[in-house]
Amino acid sequence: MTDGDTLMVKHAPGAAAAEAAGLRWLADAGAVAVPRVHGADADWLVIDVVETSSPTVAAAEAFGRGLAALHNAGAPSFGAPPPGGPVHAWIGLAPMQNVRGDSWPQWYAEHRVLPYARAAVDSGVLSASEATVLERACARFPETTEAPARLHGDLWNGNVLWGERGAVLIDPAAHGGHRETDLAMLYLFGSPHLDRIVAAYDETAPLADGYRERIPMHQLFPLLVHTVLFGRSYAAQALSTARSVG
Repeated sequence: MTDGDTLMVKHAPGAAAAEAAGLRWLADAGAVAVPRVHGADADWLVIDVVETSSPTVAAAEAFGRGLAALHNAGAPSFGAPPPGGPVHAWIGLAPMQNVRGDSWPQWYAEHRVLPYARAAVDSGVLSASEATVLERACARFPETTEAPARLHGDLWNGNVLWGERGAVLIDPAAHGGHRETDLAMLYLFGSPHLDRIVAAYDETAPLADGYRERIPMHQLFPLLVHTVLFGRSYAAQALSTARSVG
């Protein structure tokens, strides 16, 4: 820290350590800017404040290229936590387990989609019969040749800040996963100049054929997280998305 730095002290009981590890792991890739971590323990996090400005087309294209490089930095396996990060992590206010797996479809079903479907049933937000719609979708997840990517993990528009030097990523739920998952999150909640972000990404690290058709599959996880956190309003969208998979 130097004189004149503006810092934010964030109280995140139980989650601060995971966020700090995620920010450091993303920073290590040297691909997309993140706030610098000045200190952290189990409950508190001290990071740089990000001064924001309006996003430009040039900044969006640079972000697309940087996101491709971030993903290409890789991870040891699907579900791998950041170095020094806990297995018991968080996505927003919801718990998230960073359990390693070799088969992406199986891992994504067992450790991302189905735990939140069960939680939604347990809380009465989804019925047991509705949960079978999600189970059937999981059975249709295709195999992939993609290597585990270094994901931000919660890449909705609110976690992409636009500073004077371009995009800055905050509040990660970082782990090893499928690179299309971060892009699908951007599609789910929107982003300024999204077409230019994706085009620049694709020019840097070409996406596999049919990636647009796979977007709903990758959106099941965040939709179910929102269903658990915010209730029935997201359940219908999650079920509609599940029926479109495959």
